[in-house]
Amino acid sequence: MTLHVLRPGLLMTVQDMGRHGHQHVGLCPGGAMDPIALALANALAGNEPGTAALEITVLGPDLQFDRDTLVALVGADFEAEMPLNRPVLIAGGSRLSISRAARGARAYLAVAGGITVPEVLGSRSTYLPGGFGGLAGRVLKRGDALPLAENSEALSRERFERLKRKRGSSVPWSVPSFTVPAREPIVLHAIEGEHFGDFDANMQRAFFETVWRVTPDSNRMGYRLGGPTLARAKTDEIISGPTCLGSVQVPADGVPIALMADHQTTGGYPRMAEIASADVPRLAQIAPGGTVHFARCGLDMAAELRKDARTRLETALRGIAWAYGN
Repeated sequence: MTLHVLRPGLLMTVQDMGRHGHQHVGLCPGGAMDPIALALANALAGNEPGTAALEITVLGPDLQFDRDTLVALVGADFEAEMPLNRPVLIAGGSRLSISRAARGARAYLAVAGGITVPEVLGSRSTYLPGGFGGLAGRVLKRGDALPLAENSEALSRERFERLKRKRGSSVPWSVPSFTVPAREPIVLHAIEGEHFGDFDANMQRAFFETVWRVTPDSNRMGYRLGGPTLARAKTDEIISGPTCLGSVQVPADGVPIALMADHQTTGGYPRMAEIASADVPRLAQIAPGGTVHFARCGLDMAAELRKDARTRLETALRGIAWAYGN
């Protein structure tokens, strides 16, 4: 079975939960910018949470399915020719158009059985900076044909029949959008970074009091945040050190950069803050031009936020499993 790209949209790639365990050799995990939305989309399609799916950014594609395929589109509020946040059986030969995101920035289209591009280092995720994974390590384009699981049609029909037996002739229920913001600016909880003390009190106050705007030159590697210029008081060189998802660096131009899924693993810029891991998927749903505000937190609060996010996701996944009769 094959999924055909008739029109690619903007920055559409194949993503899963990423390739972990390689940061010591300079390779970040990568994977979905919003792993919560990916897990929900896969669950609705009857897949394991980390199954490879399409990551769609801001502007959606036109797609065509060879045969009957069970799909789910979860994440940003896209204008689409299908209901969002629920399983949908697409008839073979049908064309599916996904337009522009009215709210949020990213959504994940999961298909029963997953997208079966070859694995690289245990993952099918596209790593754009390295040019590998996904389909030829690149953004998808017009005319691409994505391989699906050989039994995708059989899985699709069997799973949809189970849903119908459990819930009736249709699937009226949907999952909530945990990460898509209802309004902006969104609040991001942030821990003081290793070099926070290198900035004077005015710069520290500016970081937490400013409403920052995501600039147009943001991408999967990092979000540049427009606002006041942050100047480091110290002038000594910083020894390069490890960076991680959610690190907020301040380069020489004073414009903060929040590191995202495809971030580098080391850096020599001052690390002003570390965004709580539970809030990073919410940041991934902010499109260029969107606004964010930082709230100071400690490790204990960050751990509680992560625990709460995990509990809400697990509750939703259990509910979907029940709908399938599992």
